[in-house]
Amino acid sequence: MSAAIEAEGLVKLYHDIHALDGLDLAVPEGTVLGLLGPNGAGKTTCVRILSTLLKPDSGRASIAGIDVVRHPQQVRQIIGLSGQYAAVDEYLTGQENLEMIGRLYHLGRTESRARARDLLERFDLTEAAGRPVKTYSGGMRRRLDLAGALVARPPVIFLDEPTTGLDPRSRLGMWDVIGERVRQGATLLLTTQYMEEADQLADDIVVLDRGKAIARGTSDELKARIGGERLEVTLVDRADLGAVTSILKALGTAEPVVDTEARRVAVPVSGGVRALTEAVRQLDTAEIQLADIGVRRPTLDDVFLQLTGHTASDDEGMTK
Repeated sequence: MSAAIEAEGLVKLYHDIHALDGLDLAVPEGTVLGLLGPNGAGKTTCVRILSTLLKPDSGRASIAGIDVVRHPQQVRQIIGLSGQYAAVDEYLTGQENLEMIGRLYHLGRTESRARARDLLERFDLTEAAGRPVKTYSGGMRRRLDLAGALVARPPVIFLDEPTTGLDPRSRLGMWDVIGERVRQGATLLLTTQYMEEADQLADDIVVLDRGKAIARGTSDELKARIGGERLEVTLVDRADLGAVTSILKALGTAEPVVDTEARRVAVPVSGGVRALTEAVRQLDTAEIQLADIGVRRPTLDDVFLQLTGHTASDDEGMTK
């Protein structure tokens, strides 16, 4: 399968800071690559270079075999882009914004109008279609901008934190639209700080930190890197934390992690059901009151925390 998006050794400096530090990427046609990282990791810089908005200081990148530096106009004809901030004309209506984008892609008046109506419906904006965008809420503007990236049915799409600021219902709707486009053959590079978004949409994931790719793989492969199941116990009484920690330490395969504020103790285990049954028995014998107990698999949040030492939503200062 050929790569629709390729990057080799991308470097971008802002003064003496490496926003990108030798990044390599390859996204096969018809797949979704999730680019994860905190603010300042280099996600947006990567998208800007691949979408021809920014030139790298070194390295090369291509979209469908077209070099993004040498032939930017050709690249722009085959990509769709939605950045972190809605790039819409607030004095035009929602319908007019999408029709204008269609005409810029040379779709023709009739097709542009039809695509606008279809996308306004898909993004739950039909009732607001005739209103100036300056009357839209922030979430409505975001949905309109996302619709704009899809007007021309581009074969390659870049979405930079597309669902930030959207309510849960709108986020699920966006996931449906993205999934449909990929099933139709589009290739997508998605940056996000929402771990469940990458879990839901991405075929492969690259974890960025300080401009470098520090991990690659599927969601399951990345989770497997930090081990198996975890037994978690949440207590009614914080005074029982010491006793519970001792019990779980004997059942676990590593040292328990204690969250005093949340009254929670967690420990890696092998044979989750067996460990859970034994923990319930011992905790009941010790007459310890539980608010919750269960076994869970690691999440992408756990992966990111172990790989980087901070969560994906932490602010590292530079927002490129």
